[in-house]
Amino acid sequence: MARIELLDIAKFYGHVCAVHGVNLSIEDGEFVALVGPSGCGKSTILRMIAGLEEISEGTLRIGSMVMNDIEPKSRDIAMVFQDYALYPHMTVRENIAFGLKMRGVSTQDIDKRIADVAEILKVSAYLNRKPGQLSGGQRQRVAMGRAIVREPKAFLFDEPLSNLDAKLRVEMRTQIKRMHRMLQATMVYVTHDQTEAMTLADRVVVLSSGAILQQGPPIHVYTFPNCRFVGEFIGSPQMNILTGVFDRSGCETIVRLDGATLSLGRLDVPFGAKVDVGIRPEDLKQSSKENSKIDAVIDLLEPLGSDTLAICRFNQNEITVRLAPETVLSQKGVISLDFDLGKLHYFDHHSGKRLNVSGCGS
Repeated sequence: MARIELLDIAKFYGHVCAVHGVNLSIEDGEFVALVGPSGCGKSTILRMIAGLEEISEGTLRIGSMVMNDIEPKSRDIAMVFQDYALYPHMTVRENIAFGLKMRGVSTQDIDKRIADVAEILKVSAYLNRKPGQLSGGQRQRVAMGRAIVREPKAFLFDEPLSNLDAKLRVEMRTQIKRMHRMLQATMVYVTHDQTEAMTLADRVVVLSSGAILQQGPPIHVYTFPNCRFVGEFIGSPQMNILTGVFDRSGCETIVRLDGATLSLGRLDVPFGAKVDVGIRPEDLKQSSKENSKIDAVIDLLEPLGSDTLAICRFNQNEITVRLAPETVLSQKGVISLDFDLGKLHYFDHHSGKRLNVSGCGS
């Protein structure tokens, strides 16, 4: 296995810069997920690591070697694609063995590696079938098996689960996580699905417009987003955002929202400045009318079994509340909501950057 290091990596398509001077170190054996919306540059970064895209500027190292001008076949990287990329005329066994045969590995060694990998991925019963006779999940496992048998320095995954249905995605996430634990391999995983990134990775790297906005352990990025974009992108349902203004009431700093006032104590913040207040759906709690901080009108209810999502109108704002499934609610009824000030997130209204308000979600 190997460490992967990107130093000031940039990618230009003519005059358009798709990746802006990215610096990223992926440690040996680490599972890193690159996550962001379509067009943010995550797949381009992955393809530059693989050698499928030329690096316009910067340096790529795998282990101790600079890889900028090394051919893809010589980088000792295995890639799993979104569309499986299996040979339809070959059996599962032949697909898994193909790369090893091209490298001149002995038949005896090939057979042993295939048997081991097929057992790990539970595809032993399908070795003599062709890809067209397999389900989507089985084909993706075969694609992963073809990568594993090579015993590469690192594995690259380019949205490998996006073609699968919801049930298969959950199953394959579990399979990939087990595979990483078993192989202790360096893995770089690209996805636009923040749930995949959160559940799979040791470290999440959030990108937007070709630049890294934040990186860190999934729970840290979720709990302490450094900007409004990350706060809204990581978490499902996404964070509620209410716009207010810092003001003063006696000795206390307050935030005046549209229909609510939050008391923040003694804080050193500029008064009159606009602020976006973020609160996650699970941090809003149903309360009595006397203890409520927000009174909202229920617009829609989405029962999910494990919980119920209430889509509500709070003056001109739409907010989502995650409630217990047994909660009795009626559409168009008023719901009183309370929340812990320590669970709120504050962002500059113009730049979107996190405001570290002491004692209030900072």
